[in-house]
Amino acid sequence: MFEKYAQLFKVLGDENRLKIIELLIKGETCSCTLIDNLSISQPTLSYHLKLISEVGLAKSVREGNWIKYYINKDMLTDIKIFIEKIRDSEEEQCSL
Repeated sequence: MFEKYAQLFKVLGDENRLKIIELLIKGETCSCTLIDNLSISQPTLSYHLKLISEVGLAKSVREGNWIKYYINKDMLTDIKIFIEKIRDSEEEQCSL
């Protein structure tokens, strides 16, 4: 479980990927729309979208020649639950 979230938080640790996620939360879109709102190149955007998709934060659907991306809201819920579990877990002390 921790390995999954460690990878997820690595993806979230990049400013450009956070901007992409913010844009995807606003609604399904193609990379041509995303690139217009970011100051990165198309290959860099593709790389970031690949990483975001690999951890399950984004999904894509092909419509003709276009690939549209959208946020996986179930994954956002999973992250929220994970963080709440950490926040609410009882303190355990290491005994020396």
